[in-house]
Amino acid sequence: MNPIYRLCHATAKTLARAAFHFRVIHPERLIEEGPALICSNHVSFLDPPLVSISFQKEIHFLARHTLYSNPAARWIFPRLKVTPIDQDRASMAGLKTAIRLLQAGHRVLIFPEGARSPNGNLQPAAGGAGLVVAKARVPVVPLRLFGAHEALPYGSSRPRFTTITAVVGEPLHFPEKDYPSTREGYQAISDAIMAAIAQIPCPPDRLP
Repeated sequence: MNPIYRLCHATAKTLARAAFHFRVIHPERLIEEGPALICSNHVSFLDPPLVSISFQKEIHFLARHTLYSNPAARWIFPRLKVTPIDQDRASMAGLKTAIRLLQAGHRVLIFPEGARSPNGNLQPAAGGAGLVVAKARVPVVPLRLFGAHEALPYGSSRPRFTTITAVVGEPLHFPEKDYPSTREGYQAISDAIMAAIAQIPCPPDRLP
């Protein structure tokens, strides 16, 4: 980790534990060495740092290019391993960057849904995650955040202090013969990833 990432990682972990009693269930399933595509549900602006602090080592992120709109952001985001993508124009540059990072042995976070869920429910997957898996040929770490939507829901700017839990699913390994080269094939992988996220059980202490 570079010093800026290390400082932000430690600070975010301390704040998350203090404010949200944040914990990770099944951390042994996280891939800390070698390449992996990390795929999580997306319900809050809190999601990227929460996924980051679930890992002991650094991970890379993709984010909307509009977040680079000021000099401060353009300085700090590269140091936090954030790569901009132009979602409005369906640019492939961000996905290509993710593939290069994975091929170089890094771990990269992608939200298969493509955007935050407005109601906290899982949304259909876009095909981007499947394309990245097919081209980079890496395992997938499915992860589901419980409580992040309640802590900072869509459209809200004021966090609520509630419990947030990250539950890690079993890594997914797609056989090489199943790597597609069509849009439909990429979508099938993305759908399989979202199905794995959906199957991650809610922690018992969060059940009604």
